[in-house]
Amino acid sequence: MEPLRDDDIRASFVNCSKGEARRISLPRGLADLPWADLDFLGWRDPGAPDRGYLVAERDGRLTGVTLRVPQGGPRSLAKTTMCSLCLTAHPGSGVSLLAARRVGVSGREGNTVGAYMCADLACPLYVRGKKAPVMTMRYKESLSLDERLERMRVNVDQFLDKVFQEH
Repeated sequence: MEPLRDDDIRASFVNCSKGEARRISLPRGLADLPWADLDFLGWRDPGAPDRGYLVAERDGRLTGVTLRVPQGGPRSLAKTTMCSLCLTAHPGSGVSLLAARRVGVSGREGNTVGAYMCADLACPLYVRGKKAPVMTMRYKESLSLDERLERMRVNVDQFLDKVFQEH
């Protein structure tokens, strides 16, 4: 991914108002992120732990979505859960259900789409082995790095497709 500017990131959001996009807390050290290792930019807001953001290239343009952690009971810390985007397994709270409001009328009516994702939204770094989940057992895959990256990109595209669905 090419380095992104604040204005480009804020202009990419499709499921919130322009005012909400202006108020989003962007990741600290934006210029210092490992851009060459990112297939999408994902981050959680440290000031609002129930919020996350994902910005990816879709159909040749940047597309950003705001994400929320739905209210619910505490998750088991003894359970291992797998991210639906990168298929990285994490123990405990390493994976969160994140929900994005759909675009258009459907979103204004309160409809959302959710997926279990790495809680820190660092999927590209997990796939590349630049960041390791905290766990005692790692799953071995026979797919090459390029195949795993392509699978993750397809999964992100499919999630974004659901955000754009009107029903």
